[in-house]
Amino acid sequence: MAKTTAPEKRDRTRRRGIWWLWSALAGVVSAAAFLAVAELIALLVARESSPILAVGAFVIDIVPQPLKEFAIATFGAADKIVLLGSLGLAVLVAAAIAGILQFFARPFGLVVIALAGVLSTAAIVTRTGASPLAFLPPVVGTLVGAAVLVLLITRLRRWAEGTEPASERGRPDAASADAPNPRGLGRRSFLLTTAGVGAAAVIVGIGSRLLNATTASIDAARRELRLPEPRSTVTIPEGAELDVEGISPLITPNADFYRVDTALTVPSVDPNTWRLVIDGMVDQRVELSFDDLVGMGLDEYAVTLTCVSNEVGGGLVGNAIWQGVPIRDILRMAGPKAGADMVLSRSVDGYTASTPLDALTDESRDAIFAVAMNGEPLPLEHGFPVRMVVPGLYGYVSATKWVTELKVTTFEADEAYWTPRGYAAEAPIKFSSRIDTPRTGTPVPAGTVAVAGMAWAQTVGIERVEVRIDDGDWQAATLSTPINSDTWVQWVLEWQAEAGTHYVEVRAVNKNGDTQIEERAPIAPDGSSGWQRVLVTVSA
Repeated sequence: MAKTTAPEKRDRTRRRGIWWLWSALAGVVSAAAFLAVAELIALLVARESSPILAVGAFVIDIVPQPLKEFAIATFGAADKIVLLGSLGLAVLVAAAIAGILQFFARPFGLVVIALAGVLSTAAIVTRTGASPLAFLPPVVGTLVGAAVLVLLITRLRRWAEGTEPASERGRPDAASADAPNPRGLGRRSFLLTTAGVGAAAVIVGIGSRLLNATTASIDAARRELRLPEPRSTVTIPEGAELDVEGISPLITPNADFYRVDTALTVPSVDPNTWRLVIDGMVDQRVELSFDDLVGMGLDEYAVTLTCVSNEVGGGLVGNAIWQGVPIRDILRMAGPKAGADMVLSRSVDGYTASTPLDALTDESRDAIFAVAMNGEPLPLEHGFPVRMVVPGLYGYVSATKWVTELKVTTFEADEAYWTPRGYAAEAPIKFSSRIDTPRTGTPVPAGTVAVAGMAWAQTVGIERVEVRIDDGDWQAATLSTPINSDTWVQWVLEWQAEAGTHYVEVRAVNKNGDTQIEERAPIAPDGSSGWQRVLVTVSA
């Protein structure tokens, strides 16, 4: 037996690396075919059955609470884009591995494809509201992906065999030692097939997803929607907004209003087909259309919303003028039965929230089904066509977007989405205060410096805000005129700042005489607490 020389070893290693790359590409193209066919079948029979979105939603469901909070704090509104990008990268890597395994250790590449199919099918069929045919897109996609992988790897192996010397293929005839394998389809055949399948997958996949995502048509319906004039409007009192550079506006623009939810893609809900159902522990089941709801008459309400994920000094809080119908009026139509103490609201995407029944029926609390935000129909990402707005409760137990059902029940009998994930079933908002300006890392000149920010104590109202510089005495800030007890207020303190570094701290007192909680608490299980303290650099 001839001894293998060093150049021959290097050449064999080089050729092996080439087949790694081509087989990885074959795996990626096979995965693209898998996803493209799945999107096409989803478009035809089960629009909610996109594998990548279903797996993404499944990941959102199972990710531990600390990681969710980290993603929200780190990426903010881009958290879902980051998740989709991460999933895409994971799919790319897994697909490449499948191709390499199928080339060098078949049939393990097919095992990877099958596993992906099983996982995506499970993620789809276990989602709330999955249709009877929801399994078809991932199953058909898996079969097509597996078939494409076998086709491409078979052609790649024939190409590889055709480039090997006859001695390495076990052929003794030296005369044909460098002849190509007559059974091989060759380099051209593999490349053309791979390019053709890849291009078709891109066209079919993107086209199906665009057709499936009806956001454009729903956005057009939103733009064309004409809501009746509200019967009552919110009056902004004189002095409600302070003229201080760097402070948040009194009314948060829709584009800047925070968004935190579990929807990987924004649900597309046609107001013409939307229905609201109230059932459970009620005297009679009630079902309303969008026209039925709006026909009851709209009123304006100014309400500040706060997310339970808001850290001390964070930005997951916003104030808006909403138009809607009191939820208590709808519940009165259904007639909640004695013993009920909770309403389980459900979104079109299956998300649920647990709201105390008395918070929705209280005549003194303006809990509403909102249809408009700051003078226009709800933005798609904020719950179009209908969402809940409940003053004084964190959003995860009250502010259900794209709401479609209210189930009157009990806390003992039912639990909402976040309860088994480490959050309290009931979550009144902890009143708080925030420093908007000056900011850490942005030096200010010595002299008069406006220290300003926001404070909120929904349903109660803010009595005063106090500021402390370093370890000095607490000083009362000047408050703006509140719109009502459900909205935040602005505050400002004129500080004679001296050069150097200083700590600035803020706390609020509500109209019940309670002082904001000083002790720091994490977000879970029922919201953060603590006084915000920032380090300010004053230049000479």
